[in-house]
Amino acid sequence: MQELWYYLTTNAYLGSLTEFLEQMSIEVYDWTIVFALLFLTIELLDEGISRRLSGERFLETLSSLFTQVPYYFSEVIVFSAAVYSYFTIYEYIPWKMPENTATFLLVLVMADLTYYIEHVCLHKIRLLWLAHSVHHSSSVFNTATAFRFSVFDPIASAVFHLPLLLMGFNPIYIFAAEILIQAYQFWIHNEMIGKLGPLEWIFNTPSHHRVHHGTDQGYLDKNFAGIFIIWDRMFGTFAEEKQLPTYGILPVMNSKNPLKVQFAEFQRLSVDLRKSESVSDVAGYLFCPPGWQPAKRKD
Repeated sequence: MQELWYYLTTNAYLGSLTEFLEQMSIEVYDWTIVFALLFLTIELLDEGISRRLSGERFLETLSSLFTQVPYYFSEVIVFSAAVYSYFTIYEYIPWKMPENTATFLLVLVMADLTYYIEHVCLHKIRLLWLAHSVHHSSSVFNTATAFRFSVFDPIASAVFHLPLLLMGFNPIYIFAAEILIQAYQFWIHNEMIGKLGPLEWIFNTPSHHRVHHGTDQGYLDKNFAGIFIIWDRMFGTFAEEKQLPTYGILPVMNSKNPLKVQFAEFQRLSVDLRKSESVSDVAGYLFCPPGWQPAKRKD
Protein backbone atom coordinates (compact mmCIF):
# COMPACT_ATOMS: atom_id res chain seq x y z
CA MET A 1 0.00 0.00 0.00
CA GLN A 2 2.96 2.33 0.57
CA GLU A 3 3.91 1.80 -3.06
CA LEU A 4 0.36 2.64 -4.15
CA TRP A 5 0.41 5.84 -2.07
CA TYR A 6 3.76 6.78 -3.64
CA TYR A 7 2.38 6.36 -7.14
CA LEU A 8 -0.78 8.31 -6.38
CA THR A 9 0.93 11.25 -4.68
CA THR A 10 3.90 11.80 -7.00
CA ASN A 11 4.45 12.21 -10.71
CA ALA A 12 7.13 9.55 -10.69
CA TYR A 13 5.10 7.08 -12.73
CA LEU A 14 4.94 9.45 -15.74
CA GLY A 15 2.07 7.66 -17.38
CA SER A 16 2.77 4.17 -16.00
CA LEU A 17 -0.06 4.30 -13.45
CA THR A 18 -2.21 2.12 -15.70
CA GLU A 19 0.43 -0.63 -15.77
CA PHE A 20 0.90 -0.33 -12.02
CA LEU A 21 -2.84 -0.67 -11.34
CA GLU A 22 -2.96 -3.78 -13.50
CA GLN A 23 -0.20 -5.44 -11.47
CA MET A 24 -1.55 -4.12 -8.17
CA SER A 25 -4.96 -5.70 -8.83
CA ILE A 26 -3.40 -9.15 -8.97
CA GLU A 27 -1.33 -8.60 -5.83
CA VAL A 28 -4.23 -7.14 -3.82
CA TYR A 29 -6.41 -10.16 -4.62
CA ASP A 30 -3.65 -12.58 -3.52
CA TRP A 31 -2.87 -10.73 -0.29
CA THR A 32 -6.56 -10.43 0.56
CA ILE A 33 -6.82 -14.23 0.56
CA VAL A 34 -3.74 -14.53 2.80
CA PHE A 35 -4.92 -11.98 5.36
CA ALA A 36 -8.49 -13.32 5.31
CA LEU A 37 -7.31 -16.84 6.16
CA LEU A 38 -5.10 -15.44 8.93
CA PHE A 39 -7.97 -13.38 10.33
CA LEU A 40 -10.34 -16.35 10.16
CA THR A 41 -7.84 -18.47 12.08
CA ILE A 42 -7.70 -15.82 14.82
CA GLU A 43 -11.51 -15.73 14.94
CA LEU A 44 -11.80 -19.51 15.28
CA LEU A 45 -9.12 -19.59 18.00
CA ASP A 46 -10.91 -16.82 19.87
CA GLU A 47 -14.21 -18.70 19.65
CA GLY A 48 -12.50 -21.89 20.78
CA ILE A 49 -10.92 -20.23 23.81
CA SER A 50 -14.22 -18.53 24.73
CA ARG A 51 -16.03 -21.86 24.18
CA ARG A 52 -18.37 -20.23 21.72
CA LEU A 53 -17.26 -22.43 18.83
CA SER A 54 -19.73 -25.25 18.34
CA GLY A 55 -19.89 -28.02 15.76
CA GLU A 56 -22.74 -26.23 14.01
CA ARG A 57 -20.85 -22.93 13.81
CA PHE A 58 -17.77 -24.72 12.45
CA LEU A 59 -19.83 -26.54 9.80
CA GLU A 60 -21.46 -23.24 8.83
CA THR A 61 -18.01 -21.72 8.38
CA LEU A 62 -16.91 -24.65 6.22
CA SER A 63 -20.08 -24.27 4.15
CA SER A 64 -19.20 -20.62 3.51
CA LEU A 65 -15.67 -21.52 2.46
CA PHE A 66 -16.80 -24.28 0.10
CA THR A 67 -19.11 -21.93 -1.80
CA GLN A 68 -15.89 -20.26 -2.95
CA VAL A 69 -14.98 -23.32 -5.06
CA PRO A 70 -17.73 -23.07 -7.72
CA TYR A 71 -17.68 -19.28 -7.40
CA TYR A 72 -13.97 -19.22 -8.27
CA PHE A 73 -14.51 -21.09 -11.54
CA SER A 74 -17.44 -18.83 -12.39
CA GLU A 75 -15.34 -15.76 -11.58
CA VAL A 76 -12.54 -16.90 -13.91
CA ILE A 77 -14.95 -17.42 -16.81
CA VAL A 78 -17.03 -14.27 -16.29
CA PHE A 79 -14.05 -12.05 -15.53
CA SER A 80 -12.22 -13.26 -18.64
CA ALA A 81 -15.32 -12.53 -20.73
CA ALA A 82 -15.72 -9.13 -19.05
CA VAL A 83 -12.09 -8.17 -19.73
CA TYR A 84 -12.41 -9.10 -23.39
CA SER A 85 -15.77 -7.35 -23.75
CA TYR A 86 -14.77 -4.21 -21.88
CA PHE A 87 -11.60 -3.68 -23.90
CA THR A 88 -13.42 -4.41 -27.16
CA ILE A 89 -16.12 -1.83 -26.36
CA TYR A 90 -13.52 0.64 -25.09
CA GLU A 91 -11.81 0.66 -28.49
CA TYR A 92 -15.02 1.99 -30.08
CA ILE A 93 -15.64 4.74 -27.54
CA PRO A 94 -14.53 8.03 -29.14
CA TRP A 95 -14.15 9.84 -25.82
CA LYS A 96 -11.43 8.68 -23.46
CA MET A 97 -10.92 9.92 -19.92
CA PRO A 98 -7.32 10.90 -19.07
CA GLU A 99 -5.25 8.25 -17.31
CA ASN A 100 -3.92 9.91 -14.16
CA THR A 101 -4.28 9.94 -10.37
CA ALA A 102 -7.33 12.20 -10.33
CA THR A 103 -9.14 9.95 -12.80
CA PHE A 104 -8.44 6.83 -10.80
CA LEU A 105 -9.66 8.43 -7.56
CA LEU A 106 -12.80 9.54 -9.42
CA VAL A 107 -13.33 6.00 -10.75
CA LEU A 108 -12.87 4.59 -7.24
CA VAL A 109 -15.58 6.87 -5.81
CA MET A 110 -17.92 6.27 -8.75
CA ALA A 111 -17.34 2.51 -8.61
CA ASP A 112 -18.19 2.58 -4.92
CA LEU A 113 -21.44 4.42 -5.68
CA THR A 114 -22.10 1.90 -8.45
CA TYR A 115 -21.54 -0.91 -5.97
CA TYR A 116 -24.08 0.71 -3.62
CA ILE A 117 -26.68 0.89 -6.42
CA GLU A 118 -25.94 -2.68 -7.49
CA HIS A 119 -26.20 -3.87 -3.90
CA VAL A 120 -29.59 -2.22 -3.42
CA CYS A 121 -30.86 -3.85 -6.62
CA LEU A 122 -29.57 -7.25 -5.49
CA HIS A 123 -31.81 -6.93 -2.43
CA LYS A 124 -34.84 -5.35 -4.06
CA ILE A 125 -35.18 -7.45 -7.24
CA ARG A 126 -35.87 -11.09 -6.56
CA LEU A 127 -34.29 -12.31 -9.78
CA LEU A 128 -31.02 -10.79 -8.56
CA TRP A 129 -31.66 -11.90 -4.98
CA LEU A 130 -31.43 -15.49 -6.25
CA ALA A 131 -27.67 -15.00 -6.34
CA HIS A 132 -27.10 -12.54 -3.51
CA SER A 133 -29.14 -14.55 -1.00
CA VAL A 134 -26.23 -17.01 -0.87
CA HIS A 135 -24.02 -14.38 0.74
CA HIS A 136 -26.65 -13.61 3.40
CA SER A 137 -27.78 -17.14 4.14
CA SER A 138 -25.30 -17.95 6.90
CA SER A 139 -26.39 -17.72 10.53
CA VAL A 140 -22.71 -17.22 11.43
CA PHE A 141 -20.96 -13.92 10.74
CA ASN A 142 -17.20 -14.22 10.37
CA THR A 143 -14.49 -13.74 7.75
CA ALA A 144 -15.59 -16.89 5.91
CA THR A 145 -18.91 -15.16 5.25
CA ALA A 146 -17.03 -12.57 3.18
CA PHE A 147 -16.28 -15.32 0.64
CA ARG A 148 -19.74 -16.89 0.59
CA PHE A 149 -20.81 -16.12 -2.97
CA SER A 150 -23.14 -17.41 -5.64
CA VAL A 151 -21.79 -18.65 -8.95
CA PHE A 152 -23.91 -15.93 -10.57
CA ASP A 153 -22.52 -12.99 -8.58
CA PRO A 154 -19.78 -12.04 -11.09
CA ILE A 155 -22.37 -11.51 -13.83
CA ALA A 156 -24.18 -8.75 -11.94
CA SER A 157 -20.94 -6.91 -11.22
CA ALA A 158 -19.86 -6.95 -14.87
CA VAL A 159 -23.24 -5.58 -16.01
CA PHE A 160 -23.65 -2.86 -13.40
CA HIS A 161 -20.22 -1.36 -14.03
CA LEU A 162 -20.75 -0.99 -17.78
CA PRO A 163 -21.85 2.70 -17.44
CA LEU A 164 -18.37 3.56 -16.13
CA LEU A 165 -16.88 2.05 -19.27
CA LEU A 166 -19.30 4.00 -21.50
CA MET A 167 -18.13 7.21 -19.78
CA GLY A 168 -14.71 6.56 -21.27
CA PHE A 169 -12.78 5.22 -18.27
CA ASN A 170 -9.99 2.76 -18.99
CA PRO A 171 -11.19 -0.78 -18.12
CA ILE A 172 -8.08 -1.35 -16.00
CA TYR A 173 -9.10 1.56 -13.77
CA ILE A 174 -12.59 0.08 -13.40
CA PHE A 175 -11.35 -3.43 -12.61
CA ALA A 176 -8.76 -2.09 -10.15
CA ALA A 177 -11.43 -0.06 -8.35
CA GLU A 178 -13.76 -3.06 -8.19
CA ILE A 179 -11.02 -5.25 -6.73
CA LEU A 180 -10.12 -2.65 -4.09
CA ILE A 181 -13.79 -2.29 -3.09
CA GLN A 182 -14.19 -6.05 -2.77
CA ALA A 183 -10.87 -6.47 -0.96
CA TYR A 184 -11.79 -3.74 1.52
CA GLN A 185 -14.87 -5.66 2.60
CA PHE A 186 -13.19 -8.85 3.82
CA TRP A 187 -12.30 -7.28 7.19
CA ILE A 188 -15.80 -5.96 7.93
CA HIS A 189 -17.24 -9.48 8.21
CA ASN A 190 -16.53 -10.17 11.87
CA GLU A 191 -17.82 -9.76 15.42
CA MET A 192 -14.41 -9.18 17.03
CA ILE A 193 -14.07 -5.51 16.07
CA GLY A 194 -16.41 -3.08 17.80
CA LYS A 195 -17.28 0.47 16.84
CA LEU A 196 -14.48 2.67 15.50
CA GLY A 197 -15.44 6.18 16.59
CA PRO A 198 -15.29 8.94 13.96
CA LEU A 199 -14.47 6.44 11.19
CA GLU A 200 -18.05 5.20 11.51
CA TRP A 201 -19.30 8.43 9.90
CA ILE A 202 -17.41 7.96 6.63
CA PHE A 203 -16.42 4.34 6.16
CA ASN A 204 -18.21 1.02 6.15
CA THR A 205 -17.13 -0.81 9.30
CA PRO A 206 -17.76 -4.20 10.93
CA SER A 207 -20.48 -2.58 13.07
CA HIS A 208 -22.27 -1.19 10.00
CA HIS A 209 -21.96 -4.43 8.09
CA ARG A 210 -23.22 -6.57 10.95
CA VAL A 211 -26.42 -4.55 10.67
CA HIS A 212 -26.56 -5.27 6.93
CA HIS A 213 -26.52 -9.02 7.59
CA GLY A 214 -29.15 -8.81 10.33
CA THR A 215 -32.74 -10.00 10.00
CA ASP A 216 -33.97 -8.01 13.01
CA GLN A 217 -36.62 -5.33 12.77
CA GLY A 218 -34.93 -2.12 11.67
CA TYR A 219 -31.89 -3.92 10.26
CA LEU A 220 -33.36 -5.44 7.08
CA ASP A 221 -32.18 -3.78 3.86
CA LYS A 222 -29.83 -1.32 5.56
CA ASN A 223 -26.16 -0.34 5.13
CA PHE A 224 -25.51 -1.34 1.51
CA ALA A 225 -22.15 0.47 1.33
CA GLY A 226 -18.93 -0.90 -0.09
CA ILE A 227 -16.20 1.38 1.27
CA PHE A 228 -18.03 4.63 2.05
CA ILE A 229 -21.05 4.52 4.38
CA ILE A 230 -21.88 8.07 3.23
CA TRP A 231 -24.07 6.63 0.44
CA ASP A 232 -26.38 5.04 2.99
CA ARG A 233 -26.48 8.22 5.04
CA MET A 234 -27.29 10.26 1.91
CA PHE A 235 -30.00 7.95 0.56
CA GLY A 236 -31.75 7.01 3.80
CA THR A 237 -30.67 3.38 4.05
CA PHE A 238 -28.44 3.75 7.12
CA ALA A 239 -29.08 2.05 10.46
CA GLU A 240 -26.84 2.10 13.52
CA GLU A 241 -26.00 -1.11 15.36
CA LYS A 242 -27.96 -1.14 18.61
CA GLN A 243 -27.55 -4.81 19.50
CA LEU A 244 -25.82 -7.82 17.98
CA PRO A 245 -27.97 -8.88 15.01
CA THR A 246 -29.57 -12.20 14.23
CA TYR A 247 -27.89 -13.21 10.98
CA GLY A 248 -29.26 -15.02 7.96
CA ILE A 249 -32.19 -14.79 5.58
CA LEU A 250 -35.95 -15.23 5.84
CA PRO A 251 -37.05 -17.97 5.64
CA VAL A 252 -34.08 -19.38 7.54
CA MET A 253 -31.45 -21.40 5.67
CA ASN A 254 -30.81 -24.53 7.76
CA SER A 255 -28.72 -26.57 5.33
CA LYS A 256 -24.92 -26.65 5.49
CA ASN A 257 -24.70 -28.36 2.10
CA PRO A 258 -22.92 -25.89 -0.25
CA LEU A 259 -25.02 -27.05 -3.22
CA LYS A 260 -28.27 -26.44 -1.37
CA VAL A 261 -26.92 -23.09 -0.21
CA GLN A 262 -26.24 -22.15 -3.83
CA PHE A 263 -29.66 -23.06 -5.19
CA ALA A 264 -32.18 -22.99 -2.32
CA GLU A 265 -33.64 -19.67 -3.42
CA PHE A 266 -34.14 -21.02 -6.95
CA GLN A 267 -36.31 -23.78 -5.50
CA ARG A 268 -38.37 -21.27 -3.52
CA LEU A 269 -38.88 -19.13 -6.62
CA SER A 270 -39.93 -22.19 -8.60
CA VAL A 271 -42.62 -22.93 -6.00
CA ASP A 272 -43.93 -19.37 -6.25
CA LEU A 273 -43.91 -19.34 -10.05
CA ARG A 274 -46.00 -22.52 -10.15
CA LYS A 275 -48.62 -20.69 -8.09
CA SER A 276 -48.80 -17.84 -10.61
CA GLU A 277 -52.19 -17.21 -12.20
CA SER A 278 -51.19 -14.44 -14.60
CA VAL A 279 -48.28 -12.80 -16.39
CA SER A 280 -48.35 -10.02 -13.79
CA ASP A 281 -47.89 -12.63 -11.05
CA VAL A 282 -44.84 -14.01 -12.86
CA ALA A 283 -43.41 -10.51 -13.30
CA GLY A 284 -44.06 -9.73 -9.65
CA TYR A 285 -42.26 -12.84 -8.44
CA LEU A 286 -39.28 -12.11 -10.70
CA PHE A 287 -38.86 -8.36 -10.36
CA CYS A 288 -40.48 -7.31 -7.07
CA PRO A 289 -38.62 -7.59 -3.74
CA PRO A 290 -38.22 -10.98 -2.04
CA GLY A 291 -41.36 -11.90 -0.13
CA TRP A 292 -43.70 -10.24 -2.63
CA GLN A 293 -47.07 -11.96 -3.08
CA PRO A 294 -50.00 -11.11 -5.38
CA ALA A 295 -52.87 -9.18 -3.88
CA LYS A 296 -55.64 -11.48 -2.71
CA ARG A 297 -58.20 -12.00 -5.45
CA LYS A 298 -61.91 -11.84 -4.84
CA ASP A 299 -63.78 -15.09 -5.35
